[in-house]
Amino acid sequence: MRLGRTATILLLLTPGIGLIVFFIGAVIYIAIAQSFGYYNLLGESGYSLEFWETLTGRKAYARSVRYSLYVGFWSAILSVALAYPLALWLRKPFTGSLTVSAILKAPLLVHGIVAAFLFLNVISFHGILNQFMVWTGIFDEPRRLQNDDNAIGLLFLQVWKNMPFALLLLTGAVQAISDDVLHAAQDLGAGAWARFRKVIAPLSVSAMQAALIIIFIGALADFTFQTTIGPTNRQSLAQYMTFFKERGRWNDAAVVGVTLMALSLVGAIVLAAAARLIFRGRLR
Repeated sequence: MRLGRTATILLLLTPGIGLIVFFIGAVIYIAIAQSFGYYNLLGESGYSLEFWETLTGRKAYARSVRYSLYVGFWSAILSVALAYPLALWLRKPFTGSLTVSAILKAPLLVHGIVAAFLFLNVISFHGILNQFMVWTGIFDEPRRLQNDDNAIGLLFLQVWKNMPFALLLLTGAVQAISDDVLHAAQDLGAGAWARFRKVIAPLSVSAMQAALIIIFIGALADFTFQTTIGPTNRQSLAQYMTFFKERGRWNDAAVVGVTLMALSLVGAIVLAAAARLIFRGRLR
């Protein structure tokens, strides 16, 4: 009976899941095939390593890979690191906790391009931040804060936008931890940091992994924030791919697209494995 019920459920889900798998698989297949010379929109199609050899030999391609990984990893790590203490703070309801939680999650309701332009207005040469710094005497005169070379403003915006998502996942995981477990750890002499490292983090590691992976993939392939407030002397892989697409070089764009997919997969595995490895066995 159980097998028949499972088969029935799978049969009912097959049309929807089948369409999703088909379209995603088709997109991935065409991107990989184009990167090897097939489905060429201009000229003859055929297997060739020319596009991979040309791009991987360029310093600009290597810089884009390093820069995109830098933005992706730090955005994910900083977002989760900031969301954890907030999730622990909001674990138990208190007066105004719902209001605080709603305010912290408000960035989820702001579209990326809107957030980028709002932030740009804040840090612009005559923006609120510069005016405040001059008024307090920290700056002698307004300074250029946008499009900084180290992408600090970009990382700040990525964390501001993605932290609420991490908070959403981690709050549910943290709230599911029984008070008895935490009290037992405290009775055994575990301080706040020890309780987090040996109890809370291991019990919420699945939510941590999900937050790290999703934020990493989104920040790795980000285009909106990078083109609005990102450094002008660096190009992300998304910008690099768009550069080729606008010039009709679809095979080169496909190489960058496949690179993004590969980095997303490898980065997700590394982050998930690292989180599991760091907190593995802490409850033993």
